[in-house]
Amino acid sequence: MIAKPNDWVFSDPRLKEMKQEYEAYTEEDFKVWKILFERQIVNLPDAATKAYLEGIKEINFSSDRIADFEEVNQKLANTTGWAIQVVPGLIDDDLFFGLMFNKRFPSSTWLRKMEQLDYLEEPDMFHDAFAHMPMLTNQHYVDFLQQLSGIALKHIDNKMAIELISRIYWFTIEFGLIREEGELKIYGAGILSSAGETKFSLSEEPAHYQYDVRKILNTPYWKNKFQDKYFIIESYEQLFASLPEIESVLEEMLEELTNKEQKIN
Repeated sequence: MIAKPNDWVFSDPRLKEMKQEYEAYTEEDFKVWKILFERQIVNLPDAATKAYLEGIKEINFSSDRIADFEEVNQKLANTTGWAIQVVPGLIDDDLFFGLMFNKRFPSSTWLRKMEQLDYLEEPDMFHDAFAHMPMLTNQHYVDFLQQLSGIALKHIDNKMAIELISRIYWFTIEFGLIREEGELKIYGAGILSSAGETKFSLSEEPAHYQYDVRKILNTPYWKNKFQDKYFIIESYEQLFASLPEIESVLEEMLEELTNKEQKIN
């Protein structure tokens, strides 16, 4: 098989050229953004990681203005070199990881309706922007995200491998906790955009484990309710430094699964 160039994703016909049409946002859109922003931002000064709090100041988000991706891209260009890639919504795994391997974070531009304030099946741009984009200003975090995506692309045709890598993504990028100055803080976007899970994740109710690559790879996650366990890193450097272990343990687990299948057959 001929190897694809690293930037193949940008010429893939599934990735249609899209942009944020800022002038198309309605009065309701601005109200939804304002309500969601103001409702959650008050929970974060004592709960969120320093990287997030510094990041949201760096990219200058506020309750009065829906995030403008052109402005975000200018800020990111001057910090980590990443950018936002507009997508219609959920995209195929190869496009998802292919974009992030090329330092492009995929984001939709549509906002939930007023009647969807408290529950949404598919992430909207409030989640993508408010929760994810401030963290893209942290260099070790985005380096981890890029290289994890590279590992995923090596195994993109193996559904089990992608499922296992998704567990790493889920328990770090979406639902990760970090210990800062002896206290648990949130860096996972799935928590940062949820008032309920912000409080729950830091409480004594769920289990808290130290970051453990092998344990995470062996732990299925929940999509439609609060997690019952969270993994704690000590720094974003630790996250980046774990990449070789992620790759080696993944290979080991895939080999074990292959051997089991061969014995059965």
